[in-house]
Amino acid sequence: MTSNSYILMTSSTLPMSNEPAGRPLRLRMKRVGAPTGRVDGVWWPRSRDLAVELPDLLAALQIWHGRIERVTYNLTMWKSDTRRLTVPGGVVRLEGFRSQATDTVTIAGSDRRRLTLLVVPPEATPLAGGHAMTTTTRHDNRDGVRTWPSISSRH
Repeated sequence: MTSNSYILMTSSTLPMSNEPAGRPLRLRMKRVGAPTGRVDGVWWPRSRDLAVELPDLLAALQIWHGRIERVTYNLTMWKSDTRRLTVPGGVVRLEGFRSQATDTVTIAGSDRRRLTLLVVPPEATPLAGGHAMTTTTRHDNRDGVRTWPSISSRH
């Protein structure tokens, strides 16, 4: 954890974790008050199956942002037959769009606040994924999603 961003928590501390104990949730958010550009944080899932990956992410985000009602994603990038996902705190609607940027998910809360997360592809190398996680959440970073056109091929 640096002074410029924070990792929310590990999946082993979250309810309904789908991962073996001790595997961290790979999520970093920009510090509150940082200029956000077009992304508020970065998430590095381990697969492209939203039903498997989202429960831990949403549980972590609910701690800081309240009840989550909706997640939007790019239809071509994710495996998802699920339109609704039951998580602690309620049901979350999953909505896929071909027009959404391919490397993002957007989370909308009950308070209508939205978070846009850059998604590091699950198949990214550790070097490329780590670089994206660190660079995206720097306090002075105002980059948008188009800045990272192919994270998996970097480094």
